[in-house]
Amino acid sequence: MPHRSSPSSRGRVRIARGASPWLLPTVATAAVSLAGARRSGKARAVAVPVTALAAGMLWFFRDPEREIAPGRVISPADGVVQSVMPWKDGRTRVAIFMSPLNVHVNRAPLAGTVTSVEHVPGGFVPAFNKESEHNERVVWHFDTELGDIEMVQIAGTVARRIVPYLPEGTKVEQGERIGLIRFGSRVDVYLPEGVEAGVEVGQKTTAGVTRLDRD
Repeated sequence: MPHRSSPSSRGRVRIARGASPWLLPTVATAAVSLAGARRSGKARAVAVPVTALAAGMLWFFRDPEREIAPGRVISPADGVVQSVMPWKDGRTRVAIFMSPLNVHVNRAPLAGTVTSVEHVPGGFVPAFNKESEHNERVVWHFDTELGDIEMVQIAGTVARRIVPYLPEGTKVEQGERIGLIRFGSRVDVYLPEGVEAGVEVGQKTTAGVTRLDRD
């Protein structure tokens, strides 16, 4: 069954796991510069942009609770559908582009068991570029009621680190958090043969909420 957040947790926002290498130094620098701003004009000049950067980092790495919607396959990412492409093996690839303004935490599209988590080295061209097919990525496979489901987290020109949360063999609920891509990037889901895409190019998606397939 999909995970349902409790009434008390809805609307609560936490910071994503894996954000600390970027977030902690920025917040610490902002705190030091703000502390010295009262005594030094130079510190005040530094405090404004550093504090703005820290606030931006907090926004980038937000991880809101979600009420997981019903559906066989739900979106693993916040973003915009970049393409819906039939694949040679009968599957359909739904590619979702995530901008730096989107939530960067990705969620399981179906309930099942993680059968593999493979890191593939590569480049870092913009995730909306066709050449991003060769970017750094993490390839997930889930054993689900629909069979094997493949999901790929693709790094972009800024997002140079993908942080998987779960190892191979983990059982997951639909909509459960599975990993983080720092800053803008792309997530692809391969719908199995016989499952029709229920989204269109240009449509906005919300992780754990937007249904990707149709009956």
